[in-house]
Amino acid sequence: MDLATLKKFKPTAYEDAADGYRATGEMAGRAKDTIDIHIASGINAQLKGEAATAALNELKELSKNFHYVQTECGLVSTALNGFAHDMAAAKRKLDAATADAQAAGCTVNPDGSVSFPAGGEKVDGQVPEGGTVKGTGGPSSPAADAIYRQAANAHPNPNYGKALEFANRVADAVKEATDADAKWAPKLRALKADDDLTVSDRDWADAKSDTSGVRDAGKGYLDSLPHPPKDGSPKDNASWWNGLSPEEQAAWLSLEPAAVGRLDGLPSAVRDEANRVVFDEQYAQYRLELASIPKPPANEWTWITAGRFPSKVHTDEWMDWHRQYGERYEQLAKSLKGMDSIQKRFDQTGREGLPEAYLLEFSAENNGRAIIANGNPDTADHQAVYVPGTTSNLSNIEGNIDRMVNVWRVADSEADGKKVSTITWLGYDAPQSIYKDAPFRHYADDGAPAFNRFLDGLEESHAGNSGTHRTVIGHSYGTTLVGSAADHGTLNADDVITVGSPGVTVGRAEDLDVPQGHVWNQEADGDVVPDIGRWGHGGHERGSYWVIPSDEWFGAHQMTTDTEGHSGYWDESPEGPSQSLRNQGLVVAGKYDDVKLK
Repeated sequence: MDLATLKKFKPTAYEDAADGYRATGEMAGRAKDTIDIHIASGINAQLKGEAATAALNELKELSKNFHYVQTECGLVSTALNGFAHDMAAAKRKLDAATADAQAAGCTVNPDGSVSFPAGGEKVDGQVPEGGTVKGTGGPSSPAADAIYRQAANAHPNPNYGKALEFANRVADAVKEATDADAKWAPKLRALKADDDLTVSDRDWADAKSDTSGVRDAGKGYLDSLPHPPKDGSPKDNASWWNGLSPEEQAAWLSLEPAAVGRLDGLPSAVRDEANRVVFDEQYAQYRLELASIPKPPANEWTWITAGRFPSKVHTDEWMDWHRQYGERYEQLAKSLKGMDSIQKRFDQTGREGLPEAYLLEFSAENNGRAIIANGNPDTADHQAVYVPGTTSNLSNIEGNIDRMVNVWRVADSEADGKKVSTITWLGYDAPQSIYKDAPFRHYADDGAPAFNRFLDGLEESHAGNSGTHRTVIGHSYGTTLVGSAADHGTLNADDVITVGSPGVTVGRAEDLDVPQGHVWNQEADGDVVPDIGRWGHGGHERGSYWVIPSDEWFGAHQMTTDTEGHSGYWDESPEGPSQSLRNQGLVVAGKYDDVKLK
């Protein structure tokens, strides 16, 4: 980078190129959605057989290609805008130094030196003549600055000191531009795909690396953009997002998809777009990492004789493997099981009329987080948000996703043509042990604020003029979280359904923060969890009794259940949905008069 190049640099040329890449990425995103929501879902809905399966597999690969193009084009666009931002800052400094030099009667030369005119008091009868100085290039040390000031003060021509200042400013601007060019060149060169038509796990891992590289290089650019409010409400988040330009929105989606994806109040389509990138990159990274770990030894067990009886113990070979790899291997395998389940739900769109899925939050860290909606909540007339209970985590999320698929089918069939969205909300650290963890309510208290923010976010992002009817469904310990959310905040819901509840931390239905008569409960034969609540866990003490939603004096509508046990409330049979499931769907659809009560 030299002075002549910086003088001719036009940031708008790179910004225009960035707009072109952003437009290309948006086209790729629309193509992906067309494949997933319309074409593949149409085949799912109408065709079966080997040909249909083969077509769906090809369409799935094509969709992945478009998603990868969308992601990489977004990164290229942001990188070009970041480069233009850094270079524009350097050019502004150069232009300001040049203008100030001209105003002072100095001239900036093509090589960056500055010529100054004669000036000052006469010495031996002559005005000190002018000259030319060059800048040092880059910030000087305090000692060097002192020397330059001393030299400028000692020079008989006061224009010398001015010219030296201008020359240093010019040199600093050129160095800043040179540094920006050197910083961005490798990042832009890295933004290229393999010369094949297959988007592999390595491609997505490379995309994640590209994101990190562009984020590091673009820190100054991202810092210049409006930031999301710290600990903002959903309303604050929505206001921030709506105030961004398309270019600024694209930058945040490209560089901080995880942060954007978990912001309550943003449109569901935006959160889904952000979280799909996080999901695909994490999915690929975990598969690659798992493949790099040696498989556990086949000979896991052996027998030894200790005393009079033989004992079964792990082999030394297996123990060595487990010490080195076991914990991480198990974590990766569990997380991938959950990600497989989420991808399976994506692939089911269109099957038996199932709408598109929206990934409203995702993380594979620790026990995992995942919020998956069936249908767009922002355009739904009826929403249902389901909170699972004890032992829920990313690895076993498939069952919880399927439960809300079943509720969606019933509610959709009863909604008289109105739109329905059902949501699985695994947005908290559920207790993982019935005995060690579930007796404590801090899991519910810790997760309740996030649940309240999510419900408020659904209200904020809803696009309908007449609002939406929202039902909260809690199962097992999930009901305890729902109760805590109502107890410690405002539960933004119209109906609450408690299922197999050990207690909701409040003593009366009216304390659940929904209109009177809009709390519904189910307790099936053989479900022992409500009895656990009756013994004191989760319930609310009333005199010498522990009150739970299944108790008459709690005040909930006791719905008919024809299923058994703690996990059968969402069962279906060849004849259709169980009455337990049907009752939930009727409440979600607002068909209260059709709900069967005990």
